[in-house]
Amino acid sequence: MTNFRGIELREFPAEIARLALIIAEFQCDVLYRGQKDALAEFLPLDAQNWIVCGNALRLDWLSICPPTGTAVKVVADDLFGTALDQTEIDFENEGGETYICGNPPYRGSQWQTDEQKDDLHAIFADRTKNWKSLDYVSGWLMKAADYGTRTPTVSAFVATNSICQGRQVETLWSLIFSSGHQIVFAHTSFKWANLASKNAGVTVVIVGISGNPGNDRRVFSETSDGDFVVRSTDHINAYLVPGPNVIVGPRTTKISEIDEMTFGNMPNDGGGLLLAPEEALSAIRQHSVPSKFIRPFVGSQEYIRGQERRCIWVEDANCEEAAAIEWLAARFDSVREKRQKSDRATTRALASFSYRFGEVRQCGDEQIVVIPGVSSEGRPYLPVGLLPAGSIVSNKNFALYDAPLWNMAIIASRLHWVWIGTVCVRLEMRFSYSNTLGWNTFPVPLLTDQNKADLTACAEGILLARETHFPATIADLYDPDNMPENLRRAHERNDEVLERIYIGRRFKNDTERLEKLFDLYTKMTAAAKAKPATKVTRGKKA
Repeated sequence: MTNFRGIELREFPAEIARLALIIAEFQCDVLYRGQKDALAEFLPLDAQNWIVCGNALRLDWLSICPPTGTAVKVVADDLFGTALDQTEIDFENEGGETYICGNPPYRGSQWQTDEQKDDLHAIFADRTKNWKSLDYVSGWLMKAADYGTRTPTVSAFVATNSICQGRQVETLWSLIFSSGHQIVFAHTSFKWANLASKNAGVTVVIVGISGNPGNDRRVFSETSDGDFVVRSTDHINAYLVPGPNVIVGPRTTKISEIDEMTFGNMPNDGGGLLLAPEEALSAIRQHSVPSKFIRPFVGSQEYIRGQERRCIWVEDANCEEAAAIEWLAARFDSVREKRQKSDRATTRALASFSYRFGEVRQCGDEQIVVIPGVSSEGRPYLPVGLLPAGSIVSNKNFALYDAPLWNMAIIASRLHWVWIGTVCVRLEMRFSYSNTLGWNTFPVPLLTDQNKADLTACAEGILLARETHFPATIADLYDPDNMPENLRRAHERNDEVLERIYIGRRFKNDTERLEKLFDLYTKMTAAAKAKPATKVTRGKKA
């Protein structure tokens, strides 16, 4: 028991933890020394303070557990104030090594209190200007890394999985790695549940770090079939993938010879330019609005679930003609009024252009490859598709305008699914797509004309397979339990063609896919540094 130490924010759970340690020691003594000797040791209760009551992110862990044969136990509240199963325990053996493990509070950057923000400020403000985007659990990892620079330590935490995704990776793990620590074991994302009255129900990872990691490291994961997999490796990167420390940051330029991808169009209109289908029909039939001013408006739900919306779409050359129509003029007036009342100067400036969207990124007559910004992780492929000319894409989607169809084949591949699921932020487990973080960073080998022709045929095969099931939606078609066989075969063909371009055969599994992608990413980004990149911007703002 004397080798256990802890920090607990509240007094009552601290007392419970102290009592638990005493009882545990008594039970061991009964087993190995007998009840009489155990009672003699147990009574009277020792008032020694093994558990310190205080804020773990504000206290000096070395003062609580100096590197002299003691160890740390850190107990922390969870999101709902339940502390009994939120325990960070730190063991130490006779060789002097300290082991820290725990489950800190789950708070994303947007949900932290002012006090919690101050905690992170105290730890990170002198290290990085991007600390405000970090999850609260990042403080425990950084404190553990700092502690580990002073004494031999292995630390492990149950943490929100977002610390191993997206932009947090660059912010947090660059600091962890620069302290000399490496990831020694990890469990990839899984749903966390406990017996608390208000179950947090978040998606978490388990990450172990050490300043003396050795070469035998392990990644634990569960397959979609529920099988438990353990993989040995000599290195684990910040994305919890076997491989060297590669950190993928957002890029404004592409590392591969693929087409430019941008956001869709942002209305910023207070609803004045958006219409339900029946409103659009009424405008045309009853108010003589030319149909050229009414377009299909496609957001993520419209594309995935087949929902319908319309929008008013007026180009600069036709603004006077549109404003002369009373029904349209009234809609423009409502948009102008809404924008003029904004607190933002850029939005108020848009009031002079009330006939058009706040951010315009297309002309309106393009063929569009569209991909929703957020989609379910349960689908075996990302929900990418082709929109007919005349469609207007919402800012809830990403789009490639008039791009060759082979780009769609790349996005529809398992390779791209794995990349996006690894390097981009997830909302719980849902995919949150990013052009700068997911598309511009995606490593694609140099494609020959024949490669592009083959991939174009694959994309066409996927689209034709979908058409045979009209009017089924993307949500219907990509239900993992009910995906049509001809569509599955079309995707398998697409994967085979693309993966042969990478390694001459199909990949064995997603882990092998990621290892190849990270390796290619490292080589391509190194090569890209040697030559200047050209940034292309599409669209306009008023």
